[in-house]
Amino acid sequence: MLPSLSDRRFLITGGTGSFGQTMVSRLLDAGAAEIRVLSRDESKQDAMRHRLGDERIRYYVGDVRDYDSVLKAARGTEFVFHAAALKQVPSCEFFPLEAVRTNILGSAHVVDACERVGVEALVLLSTDKAVYPVNAMGMTKAIMEKVAQAHSRNNPAARTRVCCVRYGNVMYSRGSVIPLFIDQIRRGGLPTVTEPTMTRFLMSLPQSVELVEHAFRYGQSGDVFIRKADACTIGDLAEAVCNLFGVPAKFHVLGIRHGEKLYETLASREELSHAEDLGDFLRVPVDSRDLNYALYVDEGDLDSGGLADYNSHNARRLTVPEIEALLLTLPEVRAQVDALALTAVPA
Repeated sequence: MLPSLSDRRFLITGGTGSFGQTMVSRLLDAGAAEIRVLSRDESKQDAMRHRLGDERIRYYVGDVRDYDSVLKAARGTEFVFHAAALKQVPSCEFFPLEAVRTNILGSAHVVDACERVGVEALVLLSTDKAVYPVNAMGMTKAIMEKVAQAHSRNNPAARTRVCCVRYGNVMYSRGSVIPLFIDQIRRGGLPTVTEPTMTRFLMSLPQSVELVEHAFRYGQSGDVFIRKADACTIGDLAEAVCNLFGVPAKFHVLGIRHGEKLYETLASREELSHAEDLGDFLRVPVDSRDLNYALYVDEGDLDSGGLADYNSHNARRLTVPEIEALLLTLPEVRAQVDALALTAVPA
């Protein structure tokens, strides 16, 4: 029987972030018995406490870098979502060891703590930047995935199912480009675009939650689940935002920043050669072979020569009107567009 969200006890690391707050609301609506939020920012916890006002939420001030704080928060929970991370590409480029401490060592602490206290399932949040990584953020997330897979490979009888999810840009999440564009436009400036032809996958916060729930319900240890998504160019995204706010579709080009790529990849050709297509999702199972490779010589490797990577350059490309329609599905964007329309109506 698949696990239910109701009457269960959860922990969300980085729970005051964009994903964490969306997941908390989802779990509250689903009837969770208890939700623990572990994060470093007591100010955001206090704001969240006052906004939600639900006694089922318990707040833990701590850092995934500190094993003891993770262990205390995890003890007594059944399911854990690991969202705590350093996510800003330029910041990780300038401080790569900080990314290592949080994204790799912190994630290892979460895996170890969950196994120690007997958590039923742990889902770790990854990113398309972990595939063919060129920046410190992507590299540390790629190692985080390897930590999860190594746990599965080395502990086949473990009590805790550990799997990962991987997705592209989450629209209107904290630090993302859409709220930046809107703020720049509302201040009377031009949106700042790094490179207009750069492409990125787009996903809403509810879609990211659906992916995590799918992994939680169906994942086996070592699995990586990927949400299929459409893509767009950054130039078209900026144009769509300008159109929605009734300003000329112009932007200021900054150039590619530290550690950025022209496009991102959600699944490599090597992963696609043995991935399972689940409709809206892809499941990439772990390679569970041990180090005695000679035992597997008869199986050989699957041929991936005819496959292409699944990346934001070859994914379905959204048109500007399609991007506008997608943006209007975001409550934050819709509210600001509606507010602008009201101020434009003559008294």
